Amino acid sequence: MTATTPHDAPAVAEDATPHATPLATVAFARDVAVALRAQVAQRVVGQHEAVELLLVALFSNGHALSIGVPGLAKTLLISTLAEAMQLDFGRIQFTPDMMPGDVTGTEVLEEERATGRRVYRFVEGPVFTQILLADELNRTPPKTQAALLQAMQERQVSAGGMTRPLAAPFLVLATQNPIEQHGTYPLPEAQLDRFMLAIHVDYPDFDDELEIVRRTTGGHTAPVRPVLTQDDVLRIQALVREIPVADHLLRTAVTLVRATRPGDPACAEALRPLIAHGASPRASQALILGAKALAVLDGRVTVRADDLARMAVPVLAHRVVPSFRAESEGLSARDLVARVVQATPPT
Repeated sequence: MTATTPHDAPAVAEDATPHATPLATVAFARDVAVALRAQVAQRVVGQHEAVELLLVALFSNGHALSIGVPGLAKTLLISTLAEAMQLDFGRIQFTPDMMPGDVTGTEVLEEERATGRRVYRFVEGPVFTQILLADELNRTPPKTQAALLQAMQERQVSAGGMTRPLAAPFLVLATQNPIEQHGTYPLPEAQLDRFMLAIHVDYPDFDDELEIVRRTTGGHTAPVRPVLTQDDVLRIQALVREIPVADHLLRTAVTLVRATRPGDPACAEALRPLIAHGASPRASQALILGAKALAVLDGRVTVRADDLARMAVPVLAHRVVPSFRAESEGLSARDLVARVVQATPPT
């Protein structure tokens, strides 16, 4: 990890509050991000936007959903990032025959050796970890998908008549195949809304694909070393919360989210027939937290308007449901959010 010299320290904006966000901590977080990117690059070629958004989710203590066809290194990216941190890591490979207890855990009947009594003992499921890779989440039925809802929202699990807290930090980093593919189940809106970000992973360009083939058809696998501890993660997550945001940017974020709701006056007239359902207030929270995390990744102590613009599609697209008319015109939720950003002036 590189040391930060005084001239590397970010300048404090006029409306910032330096006493609330020590520059040394911001510089530390920036250096941590550089180190994490370097470790991920040992195994994953390209996919820089996906890596950046995963770091935003990590620093914001938010869950992320990676969407893309099989073979684009979605799973490898998440597992490599987890390997670069000294956190408990768990993985669930979702399949159509899984049950909710396979996720949260279940009670088993055991006989005590000393007394011969038969008692129930709770066996924790794979959700009891810190970084959970929910691989191919949409290949399991909604009943099993729903087993993650409480854990993602409340960071605790109710099972066996008791509520059990999850260790901090707790993040679900899930992968999803396109819903048009065989053997997939659409994620319910309530499940999608729990994810702070949706990361669309696309095909690599020619040079990246050439490098992927070169690396993966030889006999050497690059090592990944941990560069981040649990205390480091919690420290950075606390820092992100402390980053100040000007009131006019708060209003801009809320206006953007409200502009996705066809019945709201903030929604442009031309967009109302194209949107069936818009984003919830949880999206406003995610938009601000994501913008704060971007600022920290960039070594800044204040949020800018372009941070909100960069986070708009990852935060909003999976929460916006296109209407039948939009689908008939070939418009995706990502297209609609891009139009919302263009049609919504800063406040």
